[in-house]
Amino acid sequence: MRILVAEDAHALAAVVAEGLRDQGMAVDLAHDGLEAAAKLDLNIYDVVVLDRDLPGIHGDTLCQMITQRDDRVMVLMLTAADSPGDRVSGLSLGADDYLAKPFHFPELVLRIRSLARRQPSARARVLRAAGIELDPLRRTVTLNSQQLDLSVKEFALLEALLRATPAFLSTEDLLEQVWDEHADPLTNTVTVTISRLRRKLGGPSIITTTPGVGYRITDPPE
Repeated sequence: MRILVAEDAHALAAVVAEGLRDQGMAVDLAHDGLEAAAKLDLNIYDVVVLDRDLPGIHGDTLCQMITQRDDRVMVLMLTAADSPGDRVSGLSLGADDYLAKPFHFPELVLRIRSLARRQPSARARVLRAAGIELDPLRRTVTLNSQQLDLSVKEFALLEALLRATPAFLSTEDLLEQVWDEHADPLTNTVTVTISRLRRKLGGPSIITTTPGVGYRITDPPE
């Protein structure tokens, strides 16, 4: 899951981004509306966490711009304006949810995950393939009914592969979906994480590699 956090308070933005990354999300930051608009043109996001009072392009204007896009992104307004009138006006601009500051971080995480599930391209709550069952909300994964203990990045990488099944995901796709815009395209972090994940899944491997194409989940040979 890839998130854009548009927040002009640098300290708060950094804390939110770090917390969401700890939850296995890929997070990009924008500190004004112009930067946020540029990143929305470059990248595909599941959810935008949008501060309402952004400089450059105001959050209200940016929200309206997002709702008019063909590739609709879910918007969570995160703002200090918390009166009933503020919430009504924010939602009337097209925001999908509204959370006032200060906020309880676990609630922010749950709201983001809820919005991601409500995207127009609806996603299955539990992902299943090749004997794997992965529940993104409960953060659980089993293989042939046996619980697996995965790191945050291993879980996020497996989730990305399952969502793409039966298609391939390239190294660049995985860097974009599981890491963020700061990931080094020359790094071997995807290869290393795939290797760790394969060891935990055991043999025969259900993650196959096609050189020059990428990785995908396949049923193990019988």
